[in-house]
Amino acid sequence: MNRDYNFAYLDEGAKKEIRRSILKAVAIPGYQVPFGSRELPIGRGWGTGGLQITLSILLPSDILKVIDQGSDDSVNAVSIKRLIKECAAVGVTTDSEAATVIQTRHRIPEIPLRGDQILVLQVPEPEPLRLVEGSDLVSRRMHGEKDYNLIWLRLFEDLIQFNEITAAAGYPVMVHDRYVASPSPIPRYDVPKLNMAQCLYLFGAGREKKIYAIPPYTKVEALSFDDVPFQVESFAGHACGKCGARDVFLDEIYDERTGEKYYQCSDSGYCEGRRRGAG
Repeated sequence: MNRDYNFAYLDEGAKKEIRRSILKAVAIPGYQVPFGSRELPIGRGWGTGGLQITLSILLPSDILKVIDQGSDDSVNAVSIKRLIKECAAVGVTTDSEAATVIQTRHRIPEIPLRGDQILVLQVPEPEPLRLVEGSDLVSRRMHGEKDYNLIWLRLFEDLIQFNEITAAAGYPVMVHDRYVASPSPIPRYDVPKLNMAQCLYLFGAGREKKIYAIPPYTKVEALSFDDVPFQVESFAGHACGKCGARDVFLDEIYDERTGEKYYQCSDSGYCEGRRRGAG
């Protein structure tokens, strides 16, 4: 462990303040709690919110997994993992079942998480009302009054114009029948995993200085109309070219050498586990 840093990089006062914000977020599911976002040695917008949460909740006994777009090996995931391992000296893994804390951007692992696990999501834009209301002051008032008519209007306009709701990543959800929240830019495929999950979901937006949470066994529903049900992405007829999985979220890959397209698991740890088990 590098002794030039405090354990997990942040000073103890900063970590306590962030943990207090997390406790408030857990007590009020879906509510955006302001916090004093600290400077970190990565650019804002590259995961500082999620990273601050992870650094504040880590214990020496934790096992960490970091993924980006489902991959354990992307530049973002490797860099964050390296920083955390350097200043906290916790164990790391690519196995979502072995991890106690998972930090992620844009995906939720395929294997359902347990009650003793925490999933930390990096959030670029925590405000689900941003597309329909530019004022933070007005947005806060609308949340306080549970006034989400403009979001419903936008979804309806989508249906009128495109005959379907085109919102993909970051599809708005109703948390605990009270607050509309952004699930971060996860695909619609992952949104149902938020509902009544066993694990704790923590969302951190460093640039916007907001933390919010979905505690275990919390009701989460994607916004949808009675006659137009919510639908996730379909990969019917396709399978992962590496492990053969069909009932997972797949990435479409273009092979420049052959000019052909193929599919593979977005969750690289899951795919690796299946191949290891088959071997």
